Amino acid sequence: MCPSKQNIQTFFSADAIKLFIRILVTLLIFALILRSINIQQVWETLRQVKFYLLAVALVLQFGSTTVSAYRWQLIMQNLHFGQSFSFYWHSYFKAMFFNQGLPTSIGGDALRVLDVANQGFRKRDALYGIILDRVSGLAALILLNLLAYFFNPDLLPVQVYYITLILVVVGMVAVVSIISLKYLPWPNNYYPQLVFLETISTRLCQAFSSNRALLLISSMLIPLLAMLVFYTIGWALGLQYDLVTYFVIVPPAIYLTIIPISLAGWGVREGALVGLFSWVGADKPTVLAMSVVYGFTLIIVSVPGLVIYLKGRHRVG
Repeated sequence: MCPSKQNIQTFFSADAIKLFIRILVTLLIFALILRSINIQQVWETLRQVKFYLLAVALVLQFGSTTVSAYRWQLIMQNLHFGQSFSFYWHSYFKAMFFNQGLPTSIGGDALRVLDVANQGFRKRDALYGIILDRVSGLAALILLNLLAYFFNPDLLPVQVYYITLILVVVGMVAVVSIISLKYLPWPNNYYPQLVFLETISTRLCQAFSSNRALLLISSMLIPLLAMLVFYTIGWALGLQYDLVTYFVIVPPAIYLTIIPISLAGWGVREGALVGLFSWVGADKPTVLAMSVVYGFTLIIVSVPGLVIYLKGRHRVG
């Protein structure tokens, strides 16, 4: 039976091509990494892992994801979306599964937008809240990373420190500039096509208008728990460095995974961590094993999202 024209068009759609490119890039990066690392050594490292520490890492990652859902709820409530914590927890874990557990072009953030829109809100307004949630998380990670540099400024090349400092300065300038737009009349009076900038400014002020202490605590707790996950997995595999070292080295690798060139950051994370940890003389196969185990930790923790998603589809059916 010959495939229909519609099926062929679907297969070669823009999303399918993007997905294929990401898979190709992921495989290519891993191929490059394994050229300098003996895969047998990686396997031997994995065989000697301390499983009780991996169990601790799973609990910590589950806690980090749960707090992430809580912070998102705080932001969305400030934007007048309402809904219970259960709604945001379910949606966040579903999004996590789509980001980590499925090789798909459907992003987790897009799923979150649809979940909020299904409650009767506009997709555009939902997107503002998700963007602000993402930005607050990244800002907290960068600030903790910069703080760790102060404790051990000579751990990585000074260029990496400068890049982090630049990110902090640019972020602060961007936030102040966006907030200031709310009080300027020029978007409406002279450039009506840029009125969306005023909307973003208003949403930003609303998102952090109340519960500021809880937002700050949750935002700082999330990257702290995430770094503890890396720290615990590292110790389980034999990378027995202090916590400050992990706070200095791991975040720059996380920044790179934001660039959407591979599947859920796979390959990019591994390559960055192997390269950065090499500056402190870490064993490359062990670093690669740590990064791979971390990736599977994310997938395992996202499994509740799959269960929630399947139950939702069953009810719709």
